[in-house]
Amino acid sequence: MTSGRRILAVLVSGLAALVLGGCLSVPLAAQSPRKPNIVIILADDAGYGDFGFQGSREMATPRIDALARQGVVYDQAYATTPFCSPSRAGLLTGRHPLRYGFEFNLTHDPAPGIDPAFMGLATGEKTLADRLRGHGYRTIAVGKWHLGDAPQFHPNARGFDHFYGLIGGNSSYFPARVKPGTLQRNGTAVTARDYLTDDFASEAIGQIDAAAGQPFLLYLAFTAPHTPMDATAADIARFRHIADPQRRRLAAMMWALDRATGRVLGALAARGLDRDTLVIFTNDNGGDMIGLDTDNRPLRGMKGTLLEGGVRVPMIVRWPDGAGAGERRSHPVSLMDIVPTALVMAGAPSPRGLDGLPLDREATGQPERKLFWRYDTVAAMRQGPWKLLRFPDRTPQLYDLDADPGEARDLATAQPERVGAMLRALFAWEGTMEHPRWHTGTFWSQEDIRRYSQGHVRAENARAKASLSPEPKD
Repeated sequence: MTSGRRILAVLVSGLAALVLGGCLSVPLAAQSPRKPNIVIILADDAGYGDFGFQGSREMATPRIDALARQGVVYDQAYATTPFCSPSRAGLLTGRHPLRYGFEFNLTHDPAPGIDPAFMGLATGEKTLADRLRGHGYRTIAVGKWHLGDAPQFHPNARGFDHFYGLIGGNSSYFPARVKPGTLQRNGTAVTARDYLTDDFASEAIGQIDAAAGQPFLLYLAFTAPHTPMDATAADIARFRHIADPQRRRLAAMMWALDRATGRVLGALAARGLDRDTLVIFTNDNGGDMIGLDTDNRPLRGMKGTLLEGGVRVPMIVRWPDGAGAGERRSHPVSLMDIVPTALVMAGAPSPRGLDGLPLDREATGQPERKLFWRYDTVAAMRQGPWKLLRFPDRTPQLYDLDADPGEARDLATAQPERVGAMLRALFAWEGTMEHPRWHTGTFWSQEDIRRYSQGHVRAENARAKASLSPEPKD
């Protein structure tokens, strides 16, 4: 085929994707004749500021920092909720989890009248794995699932050819302490072979090899650094200079996360797959300051709140062609954008009804994009630089995030018309959402509000420090 005919074929292919998808970007879909691999690496409860590329001088994350230099860092990336489970649902579907009643974390003690058969990612929703498997991809999930325990919610029933990990939300990291039946491979209980973070990396590398030239989706959802604060003696020894035992333990767990991430990235490089792989590294929600003592600075708030520290997350995107390497971009993006981005890269149609938008390789975005959150009794909205918070027990709050990312200066009194307009938009959005299919109970309804109090957070974390288990000796 002549050069001109090859170019024409690529353009026709991109145009077809545009027509099928409605609003897809031809340059993304047409950048390579080979379908790129998609690798999504997800940390769990990590602090916004607890990475070297985010400015930490205490945590050592050299391999993730290198990825940041090779890719684009999004300084204003957002989870859809401030908790693990519904956030993952939004990431994997590209749709806001409240659209299908997934507002709360899963619980093993549902309120009376709740049918456990509905407690998981709604079966009518398609995952990224569902969509890519139909386009020739091998689909792999490794690590934490946390999207439902029943068979209809199992990863193998939700588009993934292979699953190795935890169906639930957390576990000990030490193989001898992992409860029997907790860890599984494609529905069969197995025993962890190594410290869990390293074990997940080994499984991911094995599955990269198993793809054997077939384009693949790898969803690698680490449990690190989610509690329990299990770190190896060798990793802790690296951080003896950190006086606080809880932060020292966290640094060791972050080091293990960095090591495991580096091993997977190294495997891609060793196999010559760098230029054929889209890599996304991010976190499921804001850092947990109770139990983990994470650092979310310069943001206020934590996991469980709709303050920036609860919903803004670190995010790196490394494009196969290296576009934007080393850039930091400040326009708002969402974890829901991962699905449409991956579909564009794969040349697959993007269906109507997605809330996410394809990320652009160029430094463009939608600075006035509207983003919405609701968790139990608190809701929030962002439009442009403006962030509105609505509470059940106090007047609404308004912040200008461009000037005040730490949400220290409430401007609601000075901007009553803007508050009113944003409240109306927030109410209108809520009217399009589905009623929650379950609730996590009265404790969390109270805790939702308590976590906005810095005094409460300090007191609860002090209790966690006091009950921290002894450091391992070998």
